[in-house]
Amino acid sequence: MAHKPFNVLFLCTGNSARSIIAEALLNSLGDERFAAYSAGSHPSGVVNPIALEELRRLRVPTDGLHSKGWDEFAQPDAVPLSFVITVCDRAAGEMCPAWPSQPITAHWGMADPAAVEGSDAVKRKAFHDVAVMMKRRIDIMRSLPIESLERLAIQEQVRDIANQ
Repeated sequence: MAHKPFNVLFLCTGNSARSIIAEALLNSLGDERFAAYSAGSHPSGVVNPIALEELRRLRVPTDGLHSKGWDEFAQPDAVPLSFVITVCDRAAGEMCPAWPSQPITAHWGMADPAAVEGSDAVKRKAFHDVAVMMKRRIDIMRSLPIESLERLAIQEQVRDIANQ
């Protein structure tokens, strides 16, 4: 019997870059153990075009990616979350909704590539750097024997990924 996927919600304030990149990367890796989603506390309503450009450059599908609020994941009938991972410091400091499924939480903070100023090349490099770091962290998470670990051990392992 196949195990239901671990549902992972990546959070950021605007849900326009980092969390979108994380959602797309995890879903593109073909690991059926995970299903990724993203949301924002104050969604911008649009996905940053450079984030989409970087994902396409990495040959990561972008269909269906859109900026959305975290409220839809806090509803009683929402997809049951296994993990909620904040990827920006601002969202990590905000009061999150009460997630119905009591997911494991972690903070994988990284600089906002959308805030980088300079030439288009400088901005693209910032998005590329975020994508590389995010993929590394996701790969570490995917390598964890989640099915065989106790909840507290999983929480510790997932939180420690930000330091690697």
